[in-house]
Amino acid sequence: MIVPEYWAEARLKQRSRRRNVVVRRFGWSDDSPDAAQAHADARAQEAMERILAGEALRRREPKVPYNGAEGVPIREEIVQRRGRSIVSRNSYGALCLNTPDVLFADIDFSDRASGRLRAVVLCLLVVAAIAIGSVKQSLGWGVMATVIALMFGGALANLLYRLSVKLRGGTEKIARARIAAFVAARPDWHLRVYRTPAGLRVLVMHRRFDPTGDEVAALFKALGSDPMYARMCRRQHCFRARVSPKPWRIGIDRHMRPRPGTWPVSPERMPDRRRWIEGYERVARDHAACRFIEALGSIRTVDDEAGRVMALHDELCQAQRALPIA
Repeated sequence: MIVPEYWAEARLKQRSRRRNVVVRRFGWSDDSPDAAQAHADARAQEAMERILAGEALRRREPKVPYNGAEGVPIREEIVQRRGRSIVSRNSYGALCLNTPDVLFADIDFSDRASGRLRAVVLCLLVVAAIAIGSVKQSLGWGVMATVIALMFGGALANLLYRLSVKLRGGTEKIARARIAAFVAARPDWHLRVYRTPAGLRVLVMHRRFDPTGDEVAALFKALGSDPMYARMCRRQHCFRARVSPKPWRIGIDRHMRPRPGTWPVSPERMPDRRRWIEGYERVARDHAACRFIEALGSIRTVDDEAGRVMALHDELCQAQRALPIA
């Protein structure tokens, strides 16, 4: 996991085969701006050489805070460091806890059918439409039925999914049953479960994990974690949990300034950013990011680092307080 203190960008331009090749690359460092610039220069030179040799590389890296290109670290303001963990401020102003090996997994509830279910329902409707056209011996009937299937297949899939969820007791009951089944098959594991505004969060306490490892991928799949979150854990080589409220959930409809909030921010724009953060934090202190529900499995088995991360997480989230979650 890397969340650098300093960032820089290098731009190289070179003539090749009667055309200009321009390459831009970011550099980063925890030591100094000069070290970040030297790193950017070296990365740009390497990329230029590989492109001129015929390799298909992106000419310019996207300037995004978290879900960026493979190999580019998290680009967010560091608010505090606690041991091996870093608390950063994301692009919309909330705080996030980043840890290299203490496993977090968020499970978002959804009222929409999966892509697989939607595809199955659509295929069945199209087959039915073709059958109708065949029975009626009419191309027009078949085309009309197919159009109707394409128009309403997604809505029907969502309706079937919501009915299935309701019959099984609702999204939270289903998600907690999956967590319980996961722990029952692994009695030596220790999981803490939290309620978030849109689902559940799991924190694994008994040992640490490699974000790119097979065990982590298996847990994400078994619990139904967000695929984007799973992908970013692998890319950024860390686990991550939002530990302060989303601004729009606590009545703050004005975006953090400047916008977008990709770090670093130019010095002349920092006063605007600080004013927004001060207003946000005044409101945020009366809300929790999640609420602790229960501990499951081998609850006496606690890795030392996981214990420290849990204490920091619960403190920042206000997870043990009776506050509205946002």
